[in-house]
Amino acid sequence: MAPPLLALRGARAGFGGAPLFEDVDVEVGRGDRICLVGRNGGGKSTLLKALSGQIDIETGERFLQPGTRVAYLPQETAFQPEETVADHVGSDGAEPHRAAALIDRLQLDPERRANELSGGEIRRVSLARALAGDPDILLLDEPTNHLDLPTIEWLEGELARFTGGLLVISHDRAFLTQLTRTTLWLDRGQLRRLEEGYGGFEAWADRVFDEEERERNRVEQHLKAEARYLHRGVTARRRRNQRRLRKLITLREAREALVRSDRKAALAAANAPGSGRIMIDADGISKSFESRPIIDPFSTRILRGDRIGIIGRNGAGKTTLLRMLIGDLEPDGGEIKHGARLEIMHFDQRRADLDPTVSLWDTLCPEGGDSVIAQGRQRHVVSYLKDFLFDESQARSPVSTLSGGERNRLALAKSLAKPCNLMVLDEPTNDLDMDTLDLLEDMLSEYDGTLLLVSHDRDFLDRLVTGVIAVEGDGRVGEYVGGYADYSKQRPAAAETARPAKPAKQRAAAPKRERLSYREKTDLEELPSRITALEAEIATLESKLSDPDFIQKDRAGFDKAATRLEAAQKEKDESEERWLEIEIKREALAG
Repeated sequence: MAPPLLALRGARAGFGGAPLFEDVDVEVGRGDRICLVGRNGGGKSTLLKALSGQIDIETGERFLQPGTRVAYLPQETAFQPEETVADHVGSDGAEPHRAAALIDRLQLDPERRANELSGGEIRRVSLARALAGDPDILLLDEPTNHLDLPTIEWLEGELARFTGGLLVISHDRAFLTQLTRTTLWLDRGQLRRLEEGYGGFEAWADRVFDEEERERNRVEQHLKAEARYLHRGVTARRRRNQRRLRKLITLREAREALVRSDRKAALAAANAPGSGRIMIDADGISKSFESRPIIDPFSTRILRGDRIGIIGRNGAGKTTLLRMLIGDLEPDGGEIKHGARLEIMHFDQRRADLDPTVSLWDTLCPEGGDSVIAQGRQRHVVSYLKDFLFDESQARSPVSTLSGGERNRLALAKSLAKPCNLMVLDEPTNDLDMDTLDLLEDMLSEYDGTLLLVSHDRDFLDRLVTGVIAVEGDGRVGEYVGGYADYSKQRPAAAETARPAKPAKQRAAAPKRERLSYREKTDLEELPSRITALEAEIATLESKLSDPDFIQKDRAGFDKAATRLEAAQKEKDESEERWLEIEIKREALAG
């Protein structure tokens, strides 16, 4: 067995407090493919910094084979004043021709200044620098953060061809499954090793926690017991994956039937209280900036219960499309209609609404008190924080004490407590650990409303969405049924058959000349006003029934109003279904 190129032996780090890890041994040799996983704040980044030589360990030793070139990619990149892209990539012993090739491949401007770069561009610059020096060892901390899917797939190819040793921290499960053959798990200060890639990690972790559960009566240390409580919740969520995936498959099949058929839709939509059947109706919307088309005329209809993923390259127009759909940005052309009583929660990727000086408790309870209303239920703030894997001891700590991943976790907790029937999440997985991803997936799977999700995480999309809107560049936007894996299969076929498909459909439909019946035309014209009237009546009845004195003063009137409310809601749903059925048929006949 060849000696390692890089190693830590008996390492401890804690910066004067409780150790993040101790008595840790890590070895990286040529050809190794290792992932390092664990909870946010558990010491993963610190361990990687110690391996790279960026920080000193308190005890133990670091070994580096003489002549070994180590490239380290941090989560956050520090630039020198006035440093350009070419300056940064070409520093630290980079080969000039390789640096230039990487800058070109990653579509970077070599003369751009660092202070002019977006988050995605900064990540690409950092990757180019790490790869340009032809290293023997690559240490990568969240390399896929802020990258679009084409760049992630390119990086996978580069790392697959890399002959040196690789150790990577990432929340991107598809990325880790594709690339790694060994898993290191930093768990409560101890490092566990699995001689399998990330694909075998979750089953292994469940076995570890099950064994600890059997031994828990012999464990008396409070901190370990608390950590085990939190992880048991994660384990339970993992075991619900199969049930959730079956539900998702059913929803995808229903959406596919809706997309293909001009008959009555059979979509099993989740019931989001107070919302109409049609959430967003976009007809021929477009947007350009400086004469460059961002979104060519595009139409879509998002129904109650839909779970739509929006994907595309950075800068292609995903956020532009999203903002138009939710009403934050006016289209240049076309029309967008929103359904009745639409309540939107928008989780922005900037996470700008956290005050670092405010405690976690006060962040969730800005008006005071000790409770949070989440998903219609009153929760004690500490209990709610535990749902997001925070310890009770952190509740009164300021936000400034949290790691980057923990801040994202808190931002999610704050956003998800807001009542809504349309949840809009823009890159929610950045900087999250696997446990938090499991938690987020669980919450979103149980969410009864409609979901719009912008993400570059393929596994996350596959587990949650029923359809994909792909912003493909140069204004082109396509719709696909299923998750990212389904999109990848459909896209080549769709591209090959796109030109002949439409004329063939027109030729086949032309001889039939089917038309809407008189009754259908009448319903198409009259149902919208009837739906509006029913919505107004429902709102009045709901307001009346919410008065706690009503049932005391007039029990018979209360019962009558409750009966009428149920009938009105049923009539509204049936009217929306009828209108939608006819509208789909009209569009099909129009070709």
